[in-house]
Amino acid sequence: MASQTDTRNRPSGTGSGQETAATGDTVPLSTGQTVTLPLETTATVTGLVLSADSDAVAARLPDGLEPVRVTPDRAAVTVMAIEYHRIGDDAMRPYDELAVMLAATPRPSPRPLVPLATGEYGGYVHSLPVTTEPARALGDEVWGLPKTVARISHHDEAGRRTTSVVEDGDHVVTVDIARPRTWPANHETTSYAVRDDRLEQLSVDMDGRFGVRPLSSDFEVMSGYHDRSATLRDLNLGDRAIAQFAFEGAVTYGAGRPVV
Repeated sequence: MASQTDTRNRPSGTGSGQETAATGDTVPLSTGQTVTLPLETTATVTGLVLSADSDAVAARLPDGLEPVRVTPDRAAVTVMAIEYHRIGDDAMRPYDELAVMLAATPRPSPRPLVPLATGEYGGYVHSLPVTTEPARALGDEVWGLPKTVARISHHDEAGRRTTSVVEDGDHVVTVDIARPRTWPANHETTSYAVRDDRLEQLSVDMDGRFGVRPLSSDFEVMSGYHDRSATLRDLNLGDRAIAQFAFEGAVTYGAGRPVV
């Protein structure tokens, strides 16, 4: 595993060398598909917001972002199991992903919990395995997201979703989460990534059915033996969730733009 010095300032994607796509652009991918921004999708999401060691989170954020702290020495991390049912105008076949996002803000928070209370924060995409090569190309070439191709399986039973990720033949992580009851709602947030050595942000608009359960321990995160499993363990994730959540509906991703 890289040291803390090595992990800061590391681009989150491989970088395509292309100009950043703008709103209204039609973007051809190296895998043959074409997408239009903003990209409209439909998805089912199950997730957790967990506390993590703030120093470990800070070491994995690029310059320009600060961790969102829940206490002086604990930051927030989101883990989301996502099943995409439609991508754009059926631009590619459905795929699954498992996102690990570090809650972050471009401005240091004056006190712990303030960004969480005000909603003035986003998520730096730290890890994003997906199930198809076109899905990997989409994230990397359009936004600079660190997508890799893996085998991801979802299992639903008795109001729970269990998601397992295997990559390079090794178990990365299994996440088991109870899905809270959902209600019609919409939500807007921001994701951050590094594209061609430049910190960018993109809007994420969600419109559908949301459910949230605060302060729950009705979940399990089981890390495996892959290199990224060690990274998850180093984050020292808490055993009580700040929140569990579920969503189903439309998710729209905007074009990336520089963080200023």
